[in-house]
Formats: sequence, structure tokens, C-alpha cells
Amino acid sequence: MRVLFGTDGIRGRAREYPLDPPTIFALGEALAHRLRREGKPGRSLMGMDTRESGPEIAQALAAGMAAGGGEAILIGVIPTPGVAYLCRTSDAEAGLSISASHNPFGDNGVKIFGHDGMKLPDSVEEEIEDELRTLRRDEAKIGSVVLAERPDLVEQYERFLISGVSEGALRGRKVVLDAGHGAAYRIGPEAFRRAGADVVVIHDQPNGRNINESSGALHPETLAKVVVREKADFGVAFDGDADRAIFADDRGKIRDGDEIIYLWAQRLKREGRLKGNRVVTTAMSNFGFERQLAADGIELIRAQVGDKYVLEQMLATGAVLGGEQSGHIIDLAVHTTGDGIHTALVFGELLVKAGRPFSSLRTFDPMPQVLINQKVLSKPPLDSLPRFPAELRKAEDDLGRDGRILVRYSGTENLVRVMVEGVDEADINKIANHLREVLAAEIG
Repeated sequence: MRVLFGTDGIRGRAREYPLDPPTIFALGEALAHRLRREGKPGRSLMGMDTRESGPEIAQALAAGMAAGGGEAILIGVIPTPGVAYLCRTSDAEAGLSISASHNPFGDNGVKIFGHDGMKLPDSVEEEIEDELRTLRRDEAKIGSVVLAERPDLVEQYERFLISGVSEGALRGRKVVLDAGHGAAYRIGPEAFRRAGADVVVIHDQPNGRNINESSGALHPETLAKVVVREKADFGVAFDGDADRAIFADDRGKIRDGDEIIYLWAQRLKREGRLKGNRVVTTAMSNFGFERQLAADGIELIRAQVGDKYVLEQMLATGAVLGGEQSGHIIDLAVHTTGDGIHTALVFGELLVKAGRPFSSLRTFDPMPQVLINQKVLSKPPLDSLPRFPAELRKAEDDLGRDGRILVRYSGTENLVRVMVEGVDEADINKIANHLREVLAAEIG
């Protein structure tokens, strides 16, 4: 049964189950056993973000891999998509990214990629988890593996990032980057400088505890102000492991993943490179986005929330572009996962080719949308709750065909998310807050 793995790997409080050293040791051993059963040497690459708990988790994973007959090589601090890229372009059979993405520093996690650079299917994660529970956890062996970082692999990833745009693509452009004190703090600015940009960097002083703190993709307000102050062409904020990017235009307006996908899709369609004239997003994407795409002759396919599920739909439908409102964007022509730095570079070149200020590029008229989070103590099926199903049906009847409601548990945190869209902002706020109150009373 798949319990430890959520929508984006294993995540939780560092040094607490399931991120305590013995359990992580068992995870490494179970992964090595699976690779060895497939007739492989069991070689994996590990990367991490800037959390203070990262090295300890890397040590436990490497020791577990060794106990299972495999080997783990530490890249060092690198964005999650860098691990995916290096895994699929080397002889590594698995890639391990130690990160909790946008979560606070006290959390951490492990994302696992196969040799193809794609996150493991749910079924494979379930098999690994089942074996993990049967293994003896030997904490005494955890400190027995010597790890040395590999800056040459980081340089290889940087070269890949630059190869995604033409030489000097951003020459003469001023760009503000918010590294969120995370994994992009060195690689992001260096890649943009190599592309010719004049780079202003903020929140690039990680101390192990300040990752995502009032910064990065979840808090782009400071980025927007700096873009205006510096008279920059645009700004980009990354999350902790830099697999997502949120933009600010030259006037300081925040532009989310829906808008970036829209403009990118338009460019690909004009150039005849938008395969099937379709894109893939999730249920969280705004209905106004879908409506405008349809008017432009582009089909929107919705996937389950989570970039791994977006990728699955892209592969199934032949789409080359997909992503999430939160800024995970997959450019399947060159990559197998969301990559914030790649997205920022390629979109930056798109802006240069447009020959107009970012703020002048029209996207779509969004339908009013509200998203509210409620902390929960447990995650029972929502339809099993005493009051909530009836209240949800009533709210949906009130909205009618002029809106929609999506309620789901977070796959990475103890939260339930309530999203409501409709034509009247006051009405949808009232509905969302009522549903949140019902959920708070029942499982909060």
C-alpha cells in the first residue's frame, strides 16, 4: 500500500518518521534491491537543496544503497530537474532529489527518478514502500559511507541549461532573480549571465534555515518591487528546489504558470511546433485560460494535480508543453520534468523575440478564483465525512454552470485545499470559506 509516497515523493518533518535516518536507510536499501533485481548495478545520483537536514538524509540514503548492494553518488546542491537531467544522460539507474520544494526548512523529502529522468510511477513507489517496511533498519551503519560532491556534474547541468537558448539570447536584458535561498542560488544567476543577461539577484544567501522564507515562488511580492525599482525587463522567482518559476513583468505584475503556458503555447503554435495544438494542465488552472485557448484553436487537457501526472498525460496525448498554475512547466521537447531555470531562460528568449515589453503581452481574462487551505489532523475520504458531501453539493448547485469547485488534500502537507471559481468574487469567497469551516469542524 502506498502511504509514505505522496504526489511528489516522500515528504515530512526532517529527522521524524518517515524522514528519520533508519527509515531513509531502509528506503535506500529497498531501492538498491529493486535495481539489482532488474539486473542493474544499482547506481544512483543524489542531489539536494540547501536545507540543513540534507546532508544527513544523503548519508542515510547512501548507506542504505550500499547495504543493498548499490552505490549512491552525491552531486551536491542542485535543482531537482538537474538530478533528472543528469540521471537520464549518464549510466545512473536512479536519481534522488533531497528536497521539500516550497515547504519550510524544517521539512524535507526524497523524490526518485528512473533512468529515463521521469518520476517513478505510483505502482513502483508502492512496491518500494512495501519492501521498505520489511527491512531491518541499521542506524549504526548510516555513517559508514564517505560522500564527496561532484561540481563537474553541476557544470554539466549548467551547460544543458544554456543549450536551451541561442548564444547571447538575453544580451542587453536586465533580469531580477529571486533564488528563495534555495537550490538555484548559484546555478540560476550563472546560467542567466552566460546567456548574456544583466542579472540582479535577491535571496541568494542560504544558511540552511532560510529556504523559502518570505521569498521565492510562494512570496514573489519582493521580486515584483525590485523589478520595478531596477527598471528590469522581467523577474523570476524560484521555489526551494527550482522546479517551478513564477514571473513578474516589467511593471511588477505577477504572472503565474497559466499565463506563461499560454504565451509559450501561442509562440509554438505560430512556429508550427505545438504538436496537436494541445497543452496539458491540471484541475487548478483557471477556466478563463481554457476558454481563451479554445478560442485560439488550442485544446487544453486537464490532468490530476502534480507535475508527474501532467507528464503522464503529455506522453499519452503527444503534447509537448504542459504544466501547472503554480509554475511547474514541462518542455517535453528537451526535458522530462518541470525546470524553473530552463523555463525562465526559454521564456526570456521568447520575450526578446516578441520585441515588446512583457507587460504589453495580452493573455486571457481570468475567471475569479479563490484558493483556501485548511490544516487537517487526518485525511479520510472526503465523501465519508458526515456533513461535507451535502454542503459541497449545495455549493455546487448555488454556482450552477457559472463556476466550479475543487476540494482535494495536499499530497505534500497536512492540508485540504478548497478552490472555487465563479463570476462573482464575493460569492465564491463566501462559498470557499463556508466549505473550509465545515472541513475545519470535521477534520481540522
